Amino acid sequence: MSLHPRFKNTGFWLGEFHNELDPKWRLVEEIASTGAAGRELKGVDLSDVDLSGANMSRADLNGANLSGADLSNANLKGIDLSSANLSDANLSDAQLKGAQLYCADLKGAQLYCADLKGADLSSAELKGADLRGADLRGADLIKDVDLSHANLRDAKLVGAKLVGAKLVGADLSGANLSGANLGCTNFSRADLSSTNLNGANFRAASLNRADLSSANLSSADLTSADLKSADLSSADLKGANLNSANFSGADLSDANLTGADLSFAQLSRAIVDNTQFEDNLGINESMKGYLIKRGAMFEDVAGDSSESVTSSQIPQTNGIN
Repeated sequence: MSLHPRFKNTGFWLGEFHNELDPKWRLVEEIASTGAAGRELKGVDLSDVDLSGANMSRADLNGANLSGADLSNANLKGIDLSSANLSDANLSDAQLKGAQLYCADLKGAQLYCADLKGADLSSAELKGADLRGADLRGADLIKDVDLSHANLRDAKLVGAKLVGAKLVGADLSGANLSGANLGCTNFSRADLSSTNLNGANFRAASLNRADLSSANLSSADLTSADLKSADLSSADLKGANLNSANFSGADLSDANLTGADLSFAQLSRAIVDNTQFEDNLGINESMKGYLIKRGAMFEDVAGDSSESVTSSQIPQTNGIN
């Protein structure tokens, strides 16, 4: 007796459990053969089924159980998956443009190269999800989204809203987050190396021990950001707003801070070997001298004397301890 292909992961044998599985089996066959575009399917159980390539655009699956389901290459544009269980589901290459995923459980889900442009992922659980190469441009991930340890390598997050999200230990290397709103987001120990963060908003974000090496942070707003012990080696910070940012113990070697606003910034114990400074607000002549002694490079003739890092922040050494 063989296992029905649409239930290949369930472990059920149709001969023994025919009566139990009939409703679910019939629904799966309907969706697979004719699609479910615009259908009302709130709370249905489609766990562990194969719906790869199915057309479920604009369907209402609010609260549905799709855990372990194969939805790869499926058309899910405009679908409502609010509060749905998609843990460990395969959504690789799925079309989720404009999808509603509010409060959805996507723990461990495969979203490789998925199209999530304009999707609402607010309050979604994405811990350990694989979002490599996913397109999240314009997506809404605000309101406590948990992307801790998620794989977002090479993901497209241009203009995405991640305010207050949790990305502890997440891999965003090579991702494009230019213009993204990342205020108050937790990126502690995250990998943001070689990431495009041009013009991104990092106000009050936590980047403690994050890897930002070779990242493009030009014109980014890092006001009051926590960058303690972060790796910013070879990062591009030209024109960035670093007002009141905390760089204590950070590695800024070979970084370019030309035109960056360093007013009230904390640079205690920061590594500044070959770091490029020029036309910086917040750098007075005394601080400039100490930075040069520590290996920093200045091209401008005179530093700015206004709103420099205070002696209480950087006792005797203007922040380079």
